[in-house]
Amino acid sequence: MTTFASFLNTFTMVKDLFERIQNNKGPLGKWASQAEGYYVFPKLEGELGPRMKFHGKDILNWSLNDYLGLANHPEVRQADAEAAAQYGAAYPMGARMMSGHTDAHEQLERELAAFVHKEAAYLLNFGYQGIMSAIDALVTKNDIIVYDVDAHACIIDGVRLHMGKRFTYKHNDLESMEKNLQRATKMALETGGGILFITEGVFGMRGQQGKLKEIVEMKKKYNFRLLVDDAHGFGTLGKTGAGAGEEQGCQDGIDVYFSTFAKSMASIGAFLAGDKDIIDYLKYNLRSQMFAKALPMIQTVGALKRLQLLRDNPSLKDKLWENVNALQNGLKERGFNIGDTNTCVTPVYLEGSIPEAMVMVNDLRENYGIFLSIVVYPVIPKGIILLRMIPTASHTLADINETLSAFEAIREKLVNGTYKKIAEATTVDVS
Repeated sequence: MTTFASFLNTFTMVKDLFERIQNNKGPLGKWASQAEGYYVFPKLEGELGPRMKFHGKDILNWSLNDYLGLANHPEVRQADAEAAAQYGAAYPMGARMMSGHTDAHEQLERELAAFVHKEAAYLLNFGYQGIMSAIDALVTKNDIIVYDVDAHACIIDGVRLHMGKRFTYKHNDLESMEKNLQRATKMALETGGGILFITEGVFGMRGQQGKLKEIVEMKKKYNFRLLVDDAHGFGTLGKTGAGAGEEQGCQDGIDVYFSTFAKSMASIGAFLAGDKDIIDYLKYNLRSQMFAKALPMIQTVGALKRLQLLRDNPSLKDKLWENVNALQNGLKERGFNIGDTNTCVTPVYLEGSIPEAMVMVNDLRENYGIFLSIVVYPVIPKGIILLRMIPTASHTLADINETLSAFEAIREKLVNGTYKKIAEATTVDVS
């Protein structure tokens, strides 16, 4: 018989859920006292664009995903303002399935589908939650998922929802892809399920395109369906800007195409596109949209204007690539390692510790007026510093030359140990 005293004793033995959180802040959180407000969660001020303010100082900004410079385009600003004046921020209220459906949502879906050469499209409120929910809706516990080990966090989190088997392959490695497709095929024959293969059109950290053409070719040998996250490819790659699939001549082989509005479209929202029967299925089974408020009219109407500009003004993409080529060629000519990027994403790889990286970025911002994203372990291997730049159509050749000069200066300080000495003299919180 359990006594009250023994119950209380058991109660006190149960570990407090928050104990782990309080004792282990995580690989990034442990730097919070030094990093927050400056290296992470920074506050940029002024109109979005290459020139903004940070901590009261003018900076040259390479950290916005506004590829085509649409964020401050006068026609975009006008369309957003007129939509806000006409509809307010709330309209439509409710989920689309119940009360939030409009002609504008349907028009945007038709235009997006046509733009990426698919039969149908479906709007999503947010890219991150949308692709997670799409993965969840496309597979059952009997199905097998095969995905790139370097997939974006939203894909990884979507795969975590999967109650069946999943296999990861080495990043962009064709041999590893095929090996895991063989494993998935064997498993699917046992479970009676199918195979969902997931990759990205553009990997946002390193800038490589996913090997879509080769993956589509594998369909001749293995029976699987292909989901592609093309957030960084949409609007930047392909003859018309339809993305990495168009760039590689294999758009037809992509079964479910996904992209967000948070990059080239400079807004909020996302969409899925594919054959009509698949999109119809997702409309009625995508939990993140069925049970969530519809994309507001400000974003919906604004997206129509952005898509029109993207579609009708190829000069925007031309200017973007003029800047991309100037920046990347300039870096390579100066001996910088930018990996094997073949997209707009421009990574610069340097060797150094996290404290050295923090000192270097501080120097870049305070003394050279250059603001960019810093990526360190655990996102990339220990001992490597990745400085990630996003060129846009709004940057100028003068911006690029200024940045190249600054990079030469900081590399010298990193190599000669200047940053290491400053880092060693600084108290670092790693608790």
